[in-house]
Amino acid sequence: MGKITAKELKNKYFEFFKNKGHKVIPSAPLVPENDPSALFISAGMHPLAPYLLGESHPLGKRLVDIQECVRTADIEEVGDGFHHTWFEMLGNWALGDYWKTGSIALSFGFLTKVLKIDPGVIFVSCFKGDKDAPKDEESAKAWKSLGIPKEKIFFYDKKENWWGPVGNTGPCGPDSEIFIDTGKEKCSSGCNPSCSCGKYIEIWNNVFMEYEKKENGQYLPLKQKNVDTGMGIERMVAILNGLGEDDYQTSIFWPIIKKIESISGKKYDESEEATLAMRIIADHFRSAVFIIADGVEPGNKEQPYVLRRLIRRAVRQGERLGLKSGFAKEISLSALDNQENYGGEYPELNRNKERILSVITKEEESFRQTLNRGLKEFLELVKKRNLTGLTGFDLYQTLGFPLEMIIEEANRIDYKLPSNFKSQFREAKKSHQKLSRTAAKGKFKGGLAGQSKAVVKYHTATHLLHWALREVLGKGVSQAGSNITTERLRFDFTHGQALSGKELRKVEQLVNDKIEKDLEVKMEIMSLSKALKTGALTVPEVSYPAQVKVYSIGNYSREVCGGPHVRKTGKLGQFKIIKQEALGQGKRRVYAVLEN
Repeated sequence: MGKITAKELKNKYFEFFKNKGHKVIPSAPLVPENDPSALFISAGMHPLAPYLLGESHPLGKRLVDIQECVRTADIEEVGDGFHHTWFEMLGNWALGDYWKTGSIALSFGFLTKVLKIDPGVIFVSCFKGDKDAPKDEESAKAWKSLGIPKEKIFFYDKKENWWGPVGNTGPCGPDSEIFIDTGKEKCSSGCNPSCSCGKYIEIWNNVFMEYEKKENGQYLPLKQKNVDTGMGIERMVAILNGLGEDDYQTSIFWPIIKKIESISGKKYDESEEATLAMRIIADHFRSAVFIIADGVEPGNKEQPYVLRRLIRRAVRQGERLGLKSGFAKEISLSALDNQENYGGEYPELNRNKERILSVITKEEESFRQTLNRGLKEFLELVKKRNLTGLTGFDLYQTLGFPLEMIIEEANRIDYKLPSNFKSQFREAKKSHQKLSRTAAKGKFKGGLAGQSKAVVKYHTATHLLHWALREVLGKGVSQAGSNITTERLRFDFTHGQALSGKELRKVEQLVNDKIEKDLEVKMEIMSLSKALKTGALTVPEVSYPAQVKVYSIGNYSREVCGGPHVRKTGKLGQFKIIKQEALGQGKRRVYAVLEN
């Protein structure tokens, strides 16, 4: 295993799979356009949901991509060597094409022939079977045929080797995970790939979607079997460069770490506290840069809240290192300038550079003011003798005043905290994290499980709304984002002022007129260049593949879109705008419902 950069890994991956008949598809935006239940794209399969359910992809049955992802459930885990909030996932896909043997052969070939990984350090795991599905002997047989001995193939239950469904129902199936033996000594607890001691590190996962779980709990065979693989770039680069479980020493993070060292006067490895703080700062500001580039700004709900939480957690860690006001901009600039790792895949970083830095700077300033308010609230609780683990956690939740800061301030003024303060605080935090993770999982019950009839109707309605807004307000209007639930649609668009009552009524009238006409919704597959020439609309700053689907509604709406949509507009029901609001920077937002 030789030295390799992130960009080199990506290039090798694409070259290998293109030679095997795969077409490259671009990374989807972080904020899902038409998923009712996901804050961010958190897996490569997420934007491909319609095609995994059977829709034909315009580029065919074999695909390869790099998908940027954000996982909110991992925020509290960041600080070790390998958990990240924003990260890149390499994936190759077979939509009703090759199956387990073919997928495993491709993975093994890339690892051993292209990356030159010694087959002797490869261990794998497969599904051991249960009442719902049989033991995955097919995958095990495929590994054996490639020279992986029986003693290096482990079988585990659904907890370890089963993917999905995302919600209560939907596509799912066994997976086969690939591990690298780091050479560390075995631990004392019967060490194997499922062990968390660090001897074995997972590097790739081959998911075989061959079942659909029904509401009654049955697992029935899928009509279209799909292969979905995922390899984390950060982890793989660390492994290939002999860095074990410390992704932060790769070229992806190290320039950011060096900047933190430079302005803090501390070294990355001088103490556990310094290492932890620098990892959190590097990860969170890198994540913030990409999230802001996708159009999100700090706030108190959903994506904006996640962004605010990341920036504020990083600022707090900066304070622990003694970093002064304004450091957030320096670290974020370091992350922005480290783009050779991303191979030019994210041009939105440069386009939005000034705005990104401005947003982060303002949020740092705002948080420092909040911390000052937290100090006042802390002193008030002390004065009232009401500083318990529960009120302390509330102080942390509302004003970002963490446990160590409460303890530091209590020691500074010689205030004795209750004996159970720490345990009570941590228990409250643990309960909150459990709720947050549950919410995060619930928020990602969409994707494969979220393509309901209601969602499909609202998706089609956004196309009509987009067309009607351009008719009423002018052709300068363009889509700036959307969000759909089973109860309503939210549509963001470029426009400098509030719509008058007359304009809102006209938009509603135009949409409802096209619904009443029961127009046919047609889909064509064509090149992106042809689609643009024929007047099909796209979402600015979104990357599209060379071949695209174009959905047309009569002679009115025409957009590049992945679908799915209703066949005829008469199925939508009565369209009604219920609310409009400003988004700032010349953007507006409207909410609308479909009534039967």
